[in-house]
Amino acid sequence: MSTISKMSAREHALKLVEDSRFTNFILGVILFNAIVLGMQTATETLASWQPTLYVLDKACLAIFVIELLLRLYVWRGRFFKDPWSIFDLTVVAIALVPASGPLAVLRALRVLRVLRVLTIVPSMRRVVAALLGALPGLGAIGMLLMLIYYVFAVIATDLFGDKFPDWFGSIGLSFYTLFQVMTLESWSMGISRPVMQEFPYAWLFFVPFILVATFTILNLFIAIIVNAMQTFAEQDHAAEREAQAHEADRREQHLQEQLASIHEEIRQLRQALAKHGDQQQG
Repeated sequence: MSTISKMSAREHALKLVEDSRFTNFILGVILFNAIVLGMQTATETLASWQPTLYVLDKACLAIFVIELLLRLYVWRGRFFKDPWSIFDLTVVAIALVPASGPLAVLRALRVLRVLRVLTIVPSMRRVVAALLGALPGLGAIGMLLMLIYYVFAVIATDLFGDKFPDWFGSIGLSFYTLFQVMTLESWSMGISRPVMQEFPYAWLFFVPFILVATFTILNLFIAIIVNAMQTFAEQDHAAEREAQAHEADRREQHLQEQLASIHEEIRQLRQALAKHGDQQQG
């Protein structure tokens, strides 16, 4: 009897955890907690509302702990096989660590609880999964970009380092200056034109760098991310089609079993009628 009651309690907990209303409630708590954490950063608000905000923050944290305990109770070992569940557990565990002394920095990390939205909203979860799937390609493009940076940084240091030591006095300074140029932040009036006053043909250096680093390499980053997201979308659609096909096969099999059962009943009924007719003739 106790085993049955335990199984029943676990089934009820499973229905609760997988219920869309419960998921929406947790999502609402996450967003509310984000607002509370934001209000705690406002000093004028914190002075008068500090006790209330503290209680609300702890209440949200208690709800998150209860939700995780429910998921642990329902999923047991499967909980630790899901990366998103481990992420939720880590974020909530950070909030439970006393943020005092050398661990005071963890107080600022409480806002990571807002990122739990990624684990609840399926569309955002697919975006993150696509970004993670694009990491190998992004790494290759990043290495190519660093190689281009190094080549142009060495050239810039050799050409402009003596006249503009603050910008190109060393490889490190050249890297940072070229990064500013790549972002197109004041690259013309702030860097390129002053350099061109000393080196009139400096545009032959800056224009190719911008064309290669900004318009080519960064577009490759975007292309890889878009391709990864498209691949994940196609995989999701394929999984949905496979699930629909499996459901259709299951229904067809069920219908065939019902038809076979009906045919068997008809056969038995015919045999019974034939037997009854033979008995009457006898």
